[in-house]
Amino acid sequence: QVQLVESGGGLVQAGGSLRLSCAASGRTFSSYNMAWFRQAPGKEREFVAAIRLSGDNTYYADSVKGRFTISRDNAKITVYLQMNVLKPEDTAVYYCAAQFPIGRNLRASSQYDYWGQGTQVTVSS
Repeated sequence: QVQLVESGGGLVQAGGSLRLSCAASGRTFSSYNMAWFRQAPGKEREFVAAIRLSGDNTYYADSVKGRFTISRDNAKITVYLQMNVLKPEDTAVYYCAAQFPIGRNLRASSQYDYWGQGTQVTVSS
């Protein structure tokens, strides 16, 4: 069992930055791939970024590539999402997710096993 708690959301102007954190419980954190998804009002949940359990491989949605960076600290059992050059279209609730990495699709929300409660990010124009 893994419990995830996100923090770091808030209101920021376009062009600004935020860093989201996702603190995990459980000693098996390093055994999971981790990801961030987001969901805007009236839209489906969408993939943002993922990082494999080793931290060596990262993946991004085209819409955030070059602006967002996902990282993890297995010693602190925390995963981060550094968001730069934020745009109004980045406004959404951001969710952290954990996936046991056996033949799973990192970009598919349906293939994640644990989810946090979400943190709101609002980017004003």
